Amino acid sequence: MPRKPRFFITDIPVHLVQRGNNKQPIFFAERDYLVYLDWLLDASVRCGCAIHAYVLMTNHVHLLTTPADAEAISRMMQTVGRRYVQYVNRAYCRSGTLWEGRFKSSLVQQSAYLLACYRYIELNPIRAGVVAAEDYRWSSYRHNALGEADPLITGHADYLALGATDEQRRKTYQELIASGLEDSVVTQLRGCVQTGTPFGNDRFRAQIEQTLGCKVGFSRRGRPRRPVEASADARSEAQQT
Repeated sequence: MPRKPRFFITDIPVHLVQRGNNKQPIFFAERDYLVYLDWLLDASVRCGCAIHAYVLMTNHVHLLTTPADAEAISRMMQTVGRRYVQYVNRAYCRSGTLWEGRFKSSLVQQSAYLLACYRYIELNPIRAGVVAAEDYRWSSYRHNALGEADPLITGHADYLALGATDEQRRKTYQELIASGLEDSVVTQLRGCVQTGTPFGNDRFRAQIEQTLGCKVGFSRRGRPRRPVEASADARSEAQQT
């Protein structure tokens, strides 16, 4: 069976996930996380991808990124993925694959949907029962919510619009994080990235398909589901109008 094509569009944010083969670990020690982040920064700059949010878990990685061109994300993930596999194989005297096939991805609508994706990514350690978000070192939360320097992060316009100053922006974002995410939103985000379906409303999906000239992701249509608009994310969208 041929592999399902993936589509990226210049300046449209993307949520992507890359997992370890058979859900096995990809990070084994503190140095591994540091190496990956360093190479991700290098690859994102060279390939033209702005990283807005990330989390590195023991056996998978989440990124929210906006590409400067349609090929930028593939170039970035190939660059850092191959380099990191070689490092792990040398460091741990192993061979063979590290990743579970190709990374999964989903185009993300801006405003409330984008901010929901920010939160979904940075709340990952809490959902996994690992540690509180502020105590987890390997995510963008400490930058986006607490102001800790992180050269990897470029704030998306929707995040920057949360406040007129850095302090106001962080306070508003902390409130969004504290409000959590409804289970329906988490389920929707997981389904979209698994199937390659754009994360947004029906109008956004239709616009994406019109731009690309083809169906994208899960093609079933029906009554629009509005978990994001009905959640606390709607407050953040109102602040930006």
